Order: sequence, then C-alpha cells, then structure tokens
Amino acid sequence: MIRVGIVGMGNIGKRHAEIYSKDPLSELVAVCDIDREKADAAASRFGVKAYYVVEEMLASEEIDLVGVCTSGVEGGSHHYEPTLQAITAGKMVLGEKPISNDIGEAREMVAAARERGVHYGINLNHRTHAMAATARQWIKEGKLGDLLFCNMALWIRNPRDDPPYYHIRALHPHSIDVMRYFCGGPRRVQAFFMKAPGRAGWSTISVNFDFANGAVGHLTGSYDMPFIHPIERCEVGGTKGRFVLENVFEDLVYFPHDSPERIHLHNSIFSQYTSFQDTFDMRIHRFLEQVTQGDTPEEIEASGADALAVQEIIEAAIASHEKGGVPIELPDQ
Repeated sequence: MIRVGIVGMGNIGKRHAEIYSKDPLSELVAVCDIDREKADAAASRFGVKAYYVVEEMLASEEIDLVGVCTSGVEGGSHHYEPTLQAITAGKMVLGEKPISNDIGEAREMVAAARERGVHYGINLNHRTHAMAATARQWIKEGKLGDLLFCNMALWIRNPRDDPPYYHIRALHPHSIDVMRYFCGGPRRVQAFFMKAPGRAGWSTISVNFDFANGAVGHLTGSYDMPFIHPIERCEVGGTKGRFVLENVFEDLVYFPHDSPERIHLHNSIFSQYTSFQDTFDMRIHRFLEQVTQGDTPEEIEASGADALAVQEIIEAAIASHEKGGVPIELPDQ
C-alpha cells in the first residue's frame, strides 16, 4: 500500500485526493496547503491530518508518494519548491502539469529525481487510456508503416487571460505529449501565435513539427473554442495506413491503405470510463501500478523527463514565435 500526501488542495488537489483515497493500491494519509482553510476542509472531508508546511508533513508522516497539485503563474510556478522538498526527502512524486512554467526549474527537478533514483511522474492524462495504447500498438506492429505525419488539435474555452503565454504553457503539455507519445520527439519546431479579439495573451497557436524520425506534424491550439464540440483530435498517417483519435478517448478509427474497410473502436457509455475526469483515475492508477510492480524510475510512463521534453518544445515554440516564425532547433529527445 502506497501512502500518499498531497500538496495543494484546490480543485485539482481534491480530485487527486479522492482518487488516492479510493484506489486499492494507495492510502491517503495527509493533505497540505498554505491556505489553512483549504487544508482543514480537505482534511475533514477525507479523514486525514492537515498540514500547512510541506517539511512538517514530510517529517511527521510516513509518506511514500507526494502528489504536487499546486498551481501558480501559467499553472506551474508553484510546483518547484514542494517537488524538490519531496525528492530531497526521497519521496516519489506525481505532479500536475505543466512540470513548471520555468524551464530552468523543470530541468533542475528532473535532474534531482534522476540523481536520487526517485520515481517522478506528471499528470499527462490525455494519453493514459486504452484507446491511445491501442493506437500506439498499431504503430509498433507496423499497421501504419513508416510514419509520415501527425496532426493534432486541442481547443477549449478558457476565459482566463494571463499574458502572454498562459495558453501554450498551461494547456499544451497535453497535446504535445500525445504527439511525442505517437511519433517521438521533434528536431525542429516553427510557431505562429495570435490573440483573439479582446485578448491580452496569445490565445490561439499554430506550431509546425519536424520529427526526428522524418515525419512532419502540426498542432492547432486555442482557448477560444466552446466545450459543446470535441475538444481534441489526433491523426497519424503512414505509408500503410492512418488512424484518427477523437476527443481524447471517445473514438479511434484505423484506415488501412489497401482496403476500403476500417476498424472503429468506440468508448461505450456502458464501459468503465465515460467522462474526461476518468482519465485522472487512469493516470494516477497507472503510476501506482508501475511503482507497485517494481518498475524503475526510467520506466515510468508520462515521467518527469517526458514532461521536461514537452516543456522544451513549448519554449522552442515561444522562441520561434518571438523571432517571427523562424524554425528553432531542439536537442535530441
């Protein structure tokens, strides 16, 4: 049984706490927030002790895993300190995305975990489900042949408007992680951003990818679209076939090039997972499962290293935009 303490008791922290308290592989033992009211309310709800200082929680409780669910500027500026405190104490960490809005801090967190041999994962939950695993298996089995392209779209309505780069840093760790999951890392990116009417920040983006495996790709992202239509679409094509994954995990269709037939997988309302919120359960359970079965830190899926690679791409896209769309080279991923 993995004993868990959570730092940051906003809405996401409470969602994580609920999942850990119900998962058969974990036991929620403590919650922590600098806002005493939030910590006390969560402690009362989940029947655990409240803390207001991370070091005190780590010193007072037998904890194996720290869930870092803080937020901050661009959704990630408050992750650094509690993550390093937990890693320094030898605790596993499952953090929220983005790993950090500061690339230097992100590199330091991943390096610290690697140095100490600590399991470190990030809640990149858009790829942690059976549909994505099936699509990736098709790629491994050669059903797509040599990969040619990956086109990705992720768009929702978010009126929050923290200028200038809240949109790409807070939302697109998900979309870019999905692209890397299927096609590997890019060697170059090129980006163009725009502001919707009335916006102060760059709320709609277009990013071109030149993947290391030779494939090309494109990401369209926006905070200016409604929730009433699908929010996400990923299409990957190769020399033998292509697939389309709709709305994170609702529908997956494989189109072979040599046949008019297709394979269509649909996530039924009678299946175990019917809501996007269920992807949080899947991702957290997978981390717990990997640790329980003895996977090494290097084997962790959606790891801190994966999240850092995604953030490197985001920063390169920002640099490309600031330079007028000049392609930016990336280190090997």
